[in-house]
Amino acid sequence: MRHRLNTQQWVPYPVEQVFAFFANPGNLPPLMPAWQSAQIDTSTIIDPPPRPPLYPRSTAAGAGTRMTISFRLLPWVPVRMQWDARITAFAWGDHFCDEQLRGPFAYWLHCHRVAPEVRDGTPGTLVTDDVTYEMKFGLLGEAAHLLGGRLQMRSLFRFRQRQLLRLLKPSS
Repeated sequence: MRHRLNTQQWVPYPVEQVFAFFANPGNLPPLMPAWQSAQIDTSTIIDPPPRPPLYPRSTAAGAGTRMTISFRLLPWVPVRMQWDARITAFAWGDHFCDEQLRGPFAYWLHCHRVAPEVRDGTPGTLVTDDVTYEMKFGLLGEAAHLLGGRLQMRSLFRFRQRQLLRLLKPSS
């Protein structure tokens, strides 16, 4: 059965800075809990379309980019899981989507969206994560999802939101 997780977070930074941060694959491991020891093992980066003038110079992974990320599934288990992913869509300052090719889920599609939004007179960016996923192992996977998998997914995205605020720096 496919499940959906949708989260939103407003940050007081411009769309250009926030999107450039997410488009840089090197920023993925720091968005994951330290106990996962996440690292990018391999990557084939496809350059995105030409960068609009306001975007900071940094690495960005366009549609077709593939990477393998490894991480620990549980804090006390030293075995690492590999996750092969591909960027399937990319539009500067709007969205990009990644899909799992091989990894811990039977299905995974994650779309990252950004939009300018002013709150209380402060310009910023609304970050939306829209994830559609399916657990492996049929009914056993569904039971695991009900018993804690859903909560773990929410917890990981809450962690990611806290980290984003720590990692973004005011543009100079």
